[in-house]
Amino acid sequence: MRDINERLNYLIQSVPAKVKQYSEQEFSVRIEGRWSKKEILGHLCDSATNNHHRFIKIQFEKQPFVIVPYDQNNWVMIQDYQNMSLDEIISLWTVLNRHILRIISRIPEEKLGYMCDIGDNKSMTLFELVQDYLRHLEHHLKQIFGTSEL
Repeated sequence: MRDINERLNYLIQSVPAKVKQYSEQEFSVRIEGRWSKKEILGHLCDSATNNHHRFIKIQFEKQPFVIVPYDQNNWVMIQDYQNMSLDEIISLWTVLNRHILRIISRIPEEKLGYMCDIGDNKSMTLFELVQDYLRHLEHHLKQIFGTSEL
């Protein structure tokens, strides 16, 4: 978990500075008819919101905890990230991820093995879910910034 915490902390420190290197216009261009960089960053806020609850509930609710999916496209559309200021989105992303870091750094070792049902007859541990959160975050940050190191 220490590696995950360190990596997430690093991203929380470096991503806002990296975002400031771009203009609002650059972040607003839709990529191949899909989400713009602003919308991808907004999607990462939605992911943080959903996983924030999951990381807590898995520790205290009946095992295996059932992960309820969310319609990511509608979340992005309804929240209108495209028309929010980039500063507002990155501020939200930063606060949410600081909070997630606080939560995951306090998960007791014995709870990391708690199981959650992710659907399609698949399950994963809380530790694996935290790892997947970071993997998902990094995947989308690469979409935003390319392959350059973060």
